[in-house]
Parts: sequence; C-alpha cells; structure tokens
Amino acid sequence: MVSFPNCKLNLGLNIIGKRDDGFHNIETVFLPLPIQDALEIIAAGNINPVEFSHSGLPIAGDEKDNLCIKAYLVLKRDFPQLPPVKLHLHKAIPIGAGLGGGSADGAFTLLLLNKKFSLGLSEQQLISYALQLGSDCPFFIINKPCFAEHRGEKLTPVALNLSGCTIVLVNPGMHVNTGWAFSQIKPGVPAISIKDIMQQPPDTWKNTLVNDFEEAVTSHHPELRLIKELLYKMGAFYASMSGSGSSFYGLFKAPHRINGSIFPESYFVKTVSL
Repeated sequence: MVSFPNCKLNLGLNIIGKRDDGFHNIETVFLPLPIQDALEIIAAGNINPVEFSHSGLPIAGDEKDNLCIKAYLVLKRDFPQLPPVKLHLHKAIPIGAGLGGGSADGAFTLLLLNKKFSLGLSEQQLISYALQLGSDCPFFIINKPCFAEHRGEKLTPVALNLSGCTIVLVNPGMHVNTGWAFSQIKPGVPAISIKDIMQQPPDTWKNTLVNDFEEAVTSHHPELRLIKELLYKMGAFYASMSGSGSSFYGLFKAPHRINGSIFPESYFVKTVSL
C-alpha cells in the first residue's frame, strides 16, 4: 500500500511562551502543499519487527530516530497483532527546511498502518499518536488549512480564500536546526493574533503577518534575506519564511512563471497553483 505525504507552509508563526514540559506554545496557520514524498508499506515475513529503506534525497541521522519507524513502534505497543512490515520512503521534500516533511512521513505512516491493518482508529486517536511523534505531526492527520495553537496539536480548520493565487517555494538547501532556532527567540504574546489577521484580505498580510523565527535565522544566514527580497521583486504580495527555515515562499495573485536565472540551479524551486 502506497501513500504520498505532502509538505506544509506556515502562514505566520508566533512563539507565545515556554511550557513546563520544555516545549513551546505557538500559534500559526498550517497550509498543506502538494509537494510530496512517497511511502510504501508491505506486510513482511519474519523480520524484527520493521525493515526500513529509503531513496531520493539523503536522510541524515540514526535510522532508529526516523519518524516512520517510530510511528510503527508507537502503534505496535498498543496493537501487538501488527505484523512485521517493510517501509520504503522515497524522499523528495527538502529536509530541515521548515516544510514538515519528516512530520508528514510519520503521520502518514500512522494513517497507512491504520488503513492497511484495519485498526479502526478515529481521527482524534490518530492525532494523539501523532503528537507522540512531534508537534507538527497532528496537522498531517487532518491535512487541511488549520489554525494551530498550544504545541501545534490544537487545530481549528480555517477558510482561506487563496483561489487563483500561485505559491513560489524556494529552498536553498540549507539546514536550520530547530532547537537552535527556538533558543534565539524571546517568546511573547503578539499584539494581533494570527487568527485575527487571517480575517483580513491576504494583500494586507505583508505588514502584519510575521514568522518569529525569521529575524533570528536571517541574521545568522543573511543570504536568506535575498530570497525574500527577490520574491517581492518578482511581484509577490506576501513573502515569508516557513517554520524555522530555511524555505521561503511568495504568494502571487495570478499564475506566475519563474525565470530560471533568478535563483541558483542548486536551489529547490517549485510553483504551486491554488
């Protein structure tokens, strides 16, 4: 059985405060994007208990920390009848890019296991399991535009009128460590909630909708500022960093064709029509 985990963008991101459990309370709007990995699960023989392989973009780190494997093991604890499986992940979403690709892979593993082995888990149960994997993971169980609060697991669907718009997504291939990014932030309650900003026309977001990580990340990596500047020069009515970076995106009011010479060939650049 195969599924296609997609990435997300953050429309605004405010870090509200540090929690007693070490995490942070945030507010943001998650927007799913149809840029996808591919994930296959096959019931296997006598392997112990999960065999993982991958292709596409290289995946750094210890394999035991991969969220696909963790998702299987989280369910296996409560559903010992789960058979051994082979998991294959083809990675196409840039890693460490603020796009939630790893979180999507973990959440989609839960969804795929639930479906393939008829576990009967409700959406809320899947969200609870997803939160054990990471703060962004619950969103991908719903996978619709949502206002997110607390760690990111309190999700309220939102209506966004972005039809006819185009998103240009740019990732320079730079990995930004999320833990480091959080350490640079002084949390605080914003003057205007992102939920309220979302009620305003999108062409007003430039002056009100901010990502708290952006100033710290671009100060440390000043070359990233150029991406945002270029998106505005190309005609974007709103441009921002997604998550803790390093991806930037621009929103355009009409179909937009990218001039191939604007960004270096090594950059990951995608255009998505909404």
